[in-house]
This record gives sequence, structure tokens and C-alpha cells, in this order.
Amino acid sequence: MADNPGRYSFDGIDRVLHEKARLGILTSLLSHRDGLVFGQLRDLCALTDGNLSRHLTTLQESGLVEIWKGFKGKRPQTLVRLTAEGRKRFVEYLSLLETIVNGALSAAEPGQDPEPKQVGWSPA
Repeated sequence: MADNPGRYSFDGIDRVLHEKARLGILTSLLSHRDGLVFGQLRDLCALTDGNLSRHLTTLQESGLVEIWKGFKGKRPQTLVRLTAEGRKRFVEYLSLLETIVNGALSAAEPGQDPEPKQVGWSPA
């Protein structure tokens, strides 16, 4: 461990992306390239209107999503879609998570000794 300080600090994790609800929103939008209407997104992510609205504001301010407001007939409708930058950042984030998970799974395999024993140290 001493030869690799900060190995498990995971500095590359983007806090805007990593929050549970926003992770769900971004995953939903990644699989729907043309975007989703607010109600569809709300239902897919099991969020309240207010909660979804607040998370979308955070994502929009970070340049990850774009939001269009319009009407379908006389009813207001909001469409949400990943921006090109949002798609790029989210895919990079998923790649980082994959690296973290693969490293953890490798260390958890039977017969693996993830850390060398400390010389001169003994637990009480």
C-alpha cells in the first residue's frame, strides 16, 4: 500500500453524477437518445415531481442535460435529453466505475492476498 498512496481515494468520481437519483436519471437518458418527457423520466426513476425537477436543475447547470419546454396540444410538456458533453462525461464516469468494480472483484477472488502483511506489526 505504501507504494501506491491514495489508491482507494477515487478522486475521479464526479459527485454530480454519482448521486443515486442523478445516476438513475442519466442512465435513463443514456438509453433514450431522443430524450424523455418529464413524466416518463419521473416514473422510470421513481421520483417525485419536485425531486426530479431539482436534480434536473443541477444536471442542467452542469451542462449534462438540456431541457425544452413546450406544449402538446394545450398541455405543457418538458423534454429532457443528454447533451453531447453529458453523454461523454457519463460514459467516462461509467468506465471509471467499471475499473473500480473490476479491481474490487479481482481482489475478492479466493487465494488473492490484496495487501502484503506488515513486517513488525501484530494485531493485539
